[in-house]
This record gives sequence, C-alpha cells and structure tokens, in this order.
Amino acid sequence: MIGMIMFFTALLMLLIGFPVAFTFGAVAVFFGLIAGIVEVYTSGGFDPGFISGLIAGVNEGIDMFDYMPYRIYAIQQNTILMAIPMFIFMGVVLQKTGLAEKLLESMGFLFGEIRGGIAISTVLVGALLAASTGVVGASVVAMGVISLPVMLKYKYSPTLSTGTICASGTLGQIIPPSIVLIILGDVFQVPVGDLFQSALWPGLTLVAAYIIYILIISYLKHDVAPAIPASDIQTGKGKQILNALIDIIPSLALIILVLGSIFAGVATPTESSSVGSIGAIVLAIVYRAFSFKLIIEAAKESVKITSMVFAILIGATAFSMVFSYTGGEEIVADFMTSLPGDNKTSFILFTMLSILLLGFFIDFVEISYIIVPILVPISETLGISPVWFAILIAMNLQTSFLTPPFGFSLFYLKGVAPPSISTMQIYRGVVPFIVIQVLVLAVLVFYPEWFGISSGIE
Repeated sequence: MIGMIMFFTALLMLLIGFPVAFTFGAVAVFFGLIAGIVEVYTSGGFDPGFISGLIAGVNEGIDMFDYMPYRIYAIQQNTILMAIPMFIFMGVVLQKTGLAEKLLESMGFLFGEIRGGIAISTVLVGALLAASTGVVGASVVAMGVISLPVMLKYKYSPTLSTGTICASGTLGQIIPPSIVLIILGDVFQVPVGDLFQSALWPGLTLVAAYIIYILIISYLKHDVAPAIPASDIQTGKGKQILNALIDIIPSLALIILVLGSIFAGVATPTESSSVGSIGAIVLAIVYRAFSFKLIIEAAKESVKITSMVFAILIGATAFSMVFSYTGGEEIVADFMTSLPGDNKTSFILFTMLSILLLGFFIDFVEISYIIVPILVPISETLGISPVWFAILIAMNLQTSFLTPPFGFSLFYLKGVAPPSISTMQIYRGVVPFIVIQVLVLAVLVFYPEWFGISSGIE
C-alpha cells in the first residue's frame, strides 16, 4: 500500500500548489526511503535494532536510486523529445509575428455577415493556429485580446464568446503538431507520425462540432451571436475572400510543410520540427516582424517551457520507479483487470473517466508522465491498440485545459479579458464545449473505425 499512499500524497501536494517537478521528486525520495526501511524490517532475514535497522533501511532506499543517472541520460538522448523545444520555438516565433491578428481580422469580416460568424471565424483561426503553432497559451491570449473585444462590441453573449475562445485555443492539444502527442508517443513507444495521422480526423471533427453548436445556438437565440451589420463591413465579398486567402496561405504552407513531410514519410517529427522552425523564421521575415531580438526572446521562452517539461519528466521518472518498486503498479493492474463486464471496454471507460476527473485538478503533463505509464502495461496485456488508446487520452487531456476550477485556458483568458467579464461567465461559457468534447470522445471510444483507427478490441 506504500505506492498508493505515495500516489495520493503527491496528488494532495499538487492540489495544495507545490511545484510539480519538485513534488514528484521529493515524494519519490521520501517514500523510497520509507519503502527501504519497511523492506528491512519485514524481510525476516535478521532482527535489527531500531537505529541499525533504520540505517540499513535508508541505505536500501538509497540503493533504489542507483540507476537514476542512467534514466536521466536516456531521457536526454531521446530523439522523439527533441521535437518539443523546436515545435515550441516555432509556435512562439509565429505568435510574435502577429499571425493570429491577421487571421482573426480577415476571417472575422469574411464570416461576420452570418449569425455567430465571428465565433465561427475564431474556431477556424484556432484550428489554423493549432496546426501551425500548437501553443495553447499563446492562442488563447491572442484570441482573447483580439477577438473577445470584437464579439462584445457586436453584442455577443459573454458566455458564448469566452467559451468559444477557450475551446478554440485548446485545439492545439489534439490537432498535430501537438506537444501532448509527442509526449504520449514517447510514453507509449509508438511512432509520433502515426499519432499525428490518427489525431487529424478527431481534431477536425471537434472543429466541425464546435461550428455546428455555434450555428445552432445562434439560430435558436438571435441575441446570443448577432451578425455584423453590413454598414460596418468596409470591403466587398471578393475583397474579403482575397484578404483571407492572403493571410491564410502562409500558414497553410507551413502546415503542409511540417505535417505533409511527416505524413508522406519524408521526415520524422523531429526533423520536421526543425523545418517548421526555419519556416516560422521565414514567415517572420515575410510579415516584416523579424529581428534578432525576436529570435532571442523566442529561444528563451522555448528553453523555459522545455525545461519545465523535462524537469517534470525527471521527477516523474523517479516517482514511477518507486511506485513500481513498492508494488503500486500490481495493485492498479489487479484492480483494472478485475473490473466487471468485458475487461477491455471496462478498462477504457474507467480510465477515461479517471483521467477526465483528474483533469479538473492537475495538468496534462503530470497525467501523461504519472498516470499514463501505469496504464500502458495493462493496455498492452489486454491487447488494446496503443495508437487508439493514446488518441483517446490526448482527446481527454484536452478537457483538462477547460475544466474548472484549474483549467489553464480559463486563467489565460481571464488574464486578458475586460473587467466586465467575470470568472463565472467564463466557467459557464466552457461547459457546452466540454460536453461536446466528451461526446466526440465517446464516439471515438465506441466507433473508432469512423476515424480510420483500429482499437484492437474484437
């Protein structure tokens, strides 16, 4: 039971607000020493005194960490994880070029003449930003600064406006190139390119579902998302389409360059991430936003985010090692395989519900590196397709950015929203989009063949 106590202790410390990486590392060391002491006193080989047994137990616990340097070195040599800093760099550079502003402005007026048009354009721009940057925080902030004031100006409902922006900004979690998919590719030990290909249709389905919801709610409630008056639109339809194409084509070119090279088998995700970084710099030059200061700032930001991810990974590695040593994985495996009904279906449903609930309180990185490694061996034993299971988890983890009270997208938007927008309005706004995500996830669980994915469940 030491492993289970360790798990809930770490979860409690995360809820209190302790730093993630140090929490995992400290809890692992503390419970590793406890496990060593318990091992000495329960081994039955000898009957030590209190002090001598304590010292022997501490030494036993310390010996457990002898291989940690090799594990850390293996992380540093992992070529899959090399794609993370480069995709982050690509996203930060594009965010600083004003790409989001140009896309939102042109798309907003293109769809503005229909009810919910600005919200629809926000979803489409969110999808484009997801496919070209993948940085959730940057997308939410950019659309919150640009799109939210426009929607409020034209009498859009604050709840619909904020919900649309938060949901659209999180599309970077499922639409490739996604940092989550890269992390899951490493955890599952499956090609990241396969995950990118498999995630494309579920991501586009989510975009379509958002747009359908906006159209329906705008039709049923005329005052929720009114159309922009024709007098406010300065250019004709032909000019609007031309402006939209001019702003979209560079982004599409970069997306085709990055994802097309992966899907065609020309480049690995790591190689395409370097191509994407060069492409982002070229776009910065095209948009006349290039400067060495921009590159330096983007590099610093990339290092900060990457350091956070790798620090969590090292702490999580120590945590999972101790958790396995103390028998925690066996307890979880026994519980999962003893669920009522069909083992495979029960396992999937239970894990999806558990990850959804954990997403209310902890971040996707912690879930990916702590919860998922426990589930992977069980899924392999049950014969579940690792690609399908990884896509399910990625789709589920996307909701962790939206679910109150700790959804990061909610905090990002609140930070740039006008004072008139309350936190409760943002919470209410994301609820319909969380429901949509859960519905799409349910379809992906029961009908994976609709998305061209094999589940491995007969």
